Amino acid sequence: MSIDPRHVGRRYGPFTYELGLEKMREFAFAIGGGAPGMGVSQPPADLDPVLYDVEAGKRSRHGSVIAFPTFAVTFAIRPFSEAVTDPALGIDLLMLVHGEQELEFFDVMRSGDVMTTGGEITRIDEKAGKDFVTVVTESTNQAGKLVVRGTWTAVIRH
Repeated sequence: MSIDPRHVGRRYGPFTYELGLEKMREFAFAIGGGAPGMGVSQPPADLDPVLYDVEAGKRSRHGSVIAFPTFAVTFAIRPFSEAVTDPALGIDLLMLVHGEQELEFFDVMRSGDVMTTGGEITRIDEKAGKDFVTVVTESTNQAGKLVVRGTWTAVIRH
C-alpha cells in the first residue's frame, strides 16, 4: 500500500542536542580507526588534533575542538526517525531501507554547541513498487545560525 502524498509538508521537531567534548572525541577516534573506551590513550596516528585536543583546537582557525563532520548524524537524523515511525504514515519498518543521506555544512560544530533540529517531509513518491520518503532537516546552533542541512531518503517495499 502506498504512502499518502498528503503527508508532504508534515513537520517534526524541534529537537535539541548539546554537543559534548567526550562524545565528539570518541566519535573522531572511532572514525579514525581508534578504539574509544578501550583504555587506549593514544589517538589514531592520522587524526587531526583539532578533532580531539583542546589546545590544538584553541590554536586553530575555529578556536576550539570541532566535531568530525559526520557526527552531525547523531542529532540531525532525529526528524527523519520520527517521520518514518509516525503512525500517521503507516510505514512498516520491516520493509524500510535507509536509501541515502546527504549533509550540507554551513559551519563547524563545536563542543558545547546546542543544536536545534527540525525537519519536514518534502517528497513522497512511488516507483517500481516502492515508496520513497524524503525528509529535509535543518540544524541551527544556539546563536540561531544554520550549521547543517540534511536530506534523508527512506525506501519502503510494498
